[in-house]
Amino acid sequence: MKLKESLANFFAVICLTVVAAMAHASEAVFEPELPTVASSYFNKHNFSNYRPYLLAQNEVPTAKSQDEISVTSFEKFNPPLFTGSNAHKFLGVGTLALVIATAVAPKPPEVEDRAPTQAELDAQKSSSHAKLGRAAATLAVATVATGLLYHWDDFHLEDGLFDPDNQHALLGAAGALAMLYAISKAPDEGHAGMGIAGGAAMAVAIKLTW
Repeated sequence: MKLKESLANFFAVICLTVVAAMAHASEAVFEPELPTVASSYFNKHNFSNYRPYLLAQNEVPTAKSQDEISVTSFEKFNPPLFTGSNAHKFLGVGTLALVIATAVAPKPPEVEDRAPTQAELDAQKSSSHAKLGRAAATLAVATVATGLLYHWDDFHLEDGLFDPDNQHALLGAAGALAMLYAISKAPDEGHAGMGIAGGAAMAVAIKLTW
């Protein structure tokens, strides 16, 4: 009887050992082997060298902090000072300044009831008023010339006379012609009014596009 109980206990231990071993084997990682055809296909194309596709590479990079951004990227763009457009602008302002200086400059005394002598004519031509007037007319011509050279594309007749660019060009040209006429008629009477009218036309032209 005791022998039967001992054999029963022995077989029970063996069964429990087998069951435990099977349970442990089921927890192992399942790593099936590829069939022979599939294995040869993967070896032929050498898929082992391919890297997995990374979705992270398509992600938009996060914004950098203010400390990481270079200060040079925020440097303000400074256009060059000496350009054709700036030259046109400075010449126009200089013309107005000379027109005002001509108007306030002392004029030589006028000769009445007789023809002026050559000395008097020379004194009128060499006076500060005459010199400033000639300088103003010269700058006016230079202003119109630079405007035609650097702003020709801004002038379009199809836009009409009420277009500011067209009015700027026409008034500037008219003002320069009026100042040249005043210079040619000096020192006769009436040249001052023509010169002032030319300067006023230049001022309005600058105001339109300033």
